[in-house]
Amino acid sequence: MNRRYPNTARALAGLLVCLLLAACDKPVQTTYSDAASAFHPSDECHVCGMIITELPGPKGEVVEPTGTKKFCSTAEMLGWWLQPENHHGNARLYVHDMGRSSWDSPDDSHLIDAKNAFYVIGTELKGSMGVVLASFSEQQAAEQLAADKGGRVLRFYEIDQALLQQQTAMSHMTH
Repeated sequence: MNRRYPNTARALAGLLVCLLLAACDKPVQTTYSDAASAFHPSDECHVCGMIITELPGPKGEVVEPTGTKKFCSTAEMLGWWLQPENHHGNARLYVHDMGRSSWDSPDDSHLIDAKNAFYVIGTELKGSMGVVLASFSEQQAAEQLAADKGGRVLRFYEIDQALLQQQTAMSHMTH
């Protein structure tokens, strides 16, 4: 019995030292940034799974503390966002400013707040599947596109699921 006691004491002492060392470790600080991030060639659309950078037109992203969801188009992002279960109070929504970007390859350094953007719907511009919503930071640029390519200018709060579905049905009838 005396032989077991020293072994047990050593084991307990070793365990105590490990616990003390673990307690001294500083907790890992997680940082969260609600800033927009660049799109990468491997990024897939959160809704349809398509490779985002292979498609023309403005893209969208939703940044939350739990992560960033990226979308192949502004319409895909807004369609997802408009579903009540996806509304999170601390989410930030971003879209490309097409007044400062090439249509075929939007510039990620010009991502803007989607809730403050101006949108042009009903043009003949090609994007990913479904509705094409060209996004702009400035109303004048949006109005110029609508004058040049047809369509109408909308604000974020004017876009709803019915509008997105109606435009999708109309685009299928004309193609």
